[in-house]
Amino acid sequence: MSTASIAAPLTQSLAVGATDVPLIELTIGAHFDSMAARQPDREALVSVHQDLRYTYRELQTQANRLASALLRQNLQPGDRVGIWSHNNAEWVLMQLATAKAGLVLVNINPAYRTSEVEYALNKVGCKLLVTMAKFKTSDYLGMLRELAPEWASSAPGQLQAKRLPSLHTVVWIDGPADAPELDTAGLLPFSALMAQGDEHDPRVAEVGATLKASDPINIQFTSGTTGFPKGATLTHRNILNNGFFIGECMKLTPADRLCIPVPLYHCFGMVLGNLACFTHGATVVYPNDGFDPLTVLQTVQAEKCTGLHGVPTMFIAELDHPRFKEFDLSTLRTGIMAGSPCPIEVMKRVVSDMHLSDITIAYGMTETSPVSCQSSTDTPLDKRVSTVGVVQPHLEVKIVHPDTGAVMPPGESGELCTRGYSVMHGYWDDPAKTAEAIDAEGWMHTGDLATMDAEGYVNIVGRIKDMVIRGGENIYPREIEEFLYRHPAVQDVQVVGVPDAKYGEELCAWIVLKPGQALDESAVRDFCQGRIAHYKVPRHIRFVESFPMTVTGKIQKFKIRDAMKEQLGLAEQTTA
Repeated sequence: MSTASIAAPLTQSLAVGATDVPLIELTIGAHFDSMAARQPDREALVSVHQDLRYTYRELQTQANRLASALLRQNLQPGDRVGIWSHNNAEWVLMQLATAKAGLVLVNINPAYRTSEVEYALNKVGCKLLVTMAKFKTSDYLGMLRELAPEWASSAPGQLQAKRLPSLHTVVWIDGPADAPELDTAGLLPFSALMAQGDEHDPRVAEVGATLKASDPINIQFTSGTTGFPKGATLTHRNILNNGFFIGECMKLTPADRLCIPVPLYHCFGMVLGNLACFTHGATVVYPNDGFDPLTVLQTVQAEKCTGLHGVPTMFIAELDHPRFKEFDLSTLRTGIMAGSPCPIEVMKRVVSDMHLSDITIAYGMTETSPVSCQSSTDTPLDKRVSTVGVVQPHLEVKIVHPDTGAVMPPGESGELCTRGYSVMHGYWDDPAKTAEAIDAEGWMHTGDLATMDAEGYVNIVGRIKDMVIRGGENIYPREIEEFLYRHPAVQDVQVVGVPDAKYGEELCAWIVLKPGQALDESAVRDFCQGRIAHYKVPRHIRFVESFPMTVTGKIQKFKIRDAMKEQLGLAEQTTA
């Protein structure tokens, strides 16, 4: 099947997806088991940087063993378990094992620093955390020690800390090259956790029999306009079906091998990547733990990958790599470009130079599992570069007037709303925010401004919410403002996005200092270092006396953006 355009011209901006292929009403674990039974010896996972390979049967066995081990860690179905790591085999094993054990997997961004990870773990009450030890300059165990120095004298599984009261077990992902100086006292190696499990543990099947497709199984944090991230809570039904229909748009088959350099902590990796493959019996290929254009090119050639995912900046980095022409990418056929708007010239190069003739564009948000609209392999190239495709099966999308809620005529902009199986269970422990996002009729209000043409193709034209998209990362300025307000010298601050050739957008902070206080750009960045994710640290910092305002005192952020674009010589660019 494909996301073909609407048969009859639309008279209003409301489109309903096809329903000829039924929804999957299984849990993730049950569906994966059925795929492993159908093709036990087909390769399911290749983690190139770890030199690991698993067939579907082998991955199933390891996932069952891990599910058993987790249930033996004093965890009950419904408990929250965190994963704080870049891409690796342990990540996908946790994704499958928690689903089998009925545990809610909490994705924690590897770029998070102390205050962010403390908030995330406590917001949802994580009882167990699996974490990398280190990655480049990120010392994950060191950050945890900073939050919980009491753990130094604790035993594995019996951790207690005032700042992390729910967390009783931390599992660190060990490997053959671990440095001896790692401080792992009181923490459990992942290999030791696995050794505690039994792939034939009857309790795994017993728990699995009690689970329903509608059960919450995943929490992903989205930056909040109030300054605090919200935990979008997703079910088996949400993400399993979304992964399936995404794979259908790509026309995935068991013969496909999908290279996934995008992060697993985000829906792009774990749904558009892992679940799109596993619902079609295809092979997941991780080229590295973090993005590196050279290893992507090497992996595509060595593993004969047929698909490749990425945000536009990733594809640009691959195309512009000095060794690009050395590699044979002729096996490539499909993939997804998403995360931020794709420049037309980049898409043309991806199709011609990387052989991705069937690449698709996807649009969505974490709260909708995530994809609502997608182009297919059949979508004409001009539509693939100018729109985000049409509505996905079993979903509805409409464009409404932001104030009145009236459905707009084709071609006129309004707020994009989505309804159907993909809409999240809700924000964790936040019914008020859930009610703000999902109306009484079940429509998720995205905050994005969009148009829909008479064929049903959707084009994202702006954002009602003041979100910044930097290299595929969604950032809400209010969160950064709330953080910068903590600096004792800051009286007021406004954060906006400004155009950037590399990342699409970069953050800019305008700061008003308290009387008698002094501060410079480097001091602001030092204040941010290690406390918020690197991509949230403003690239541009200006110290001002006041902000442009309306007569009623409302700050005019568009004037800040315009002034910065003029300063930076970007007056003719847009932030589409």
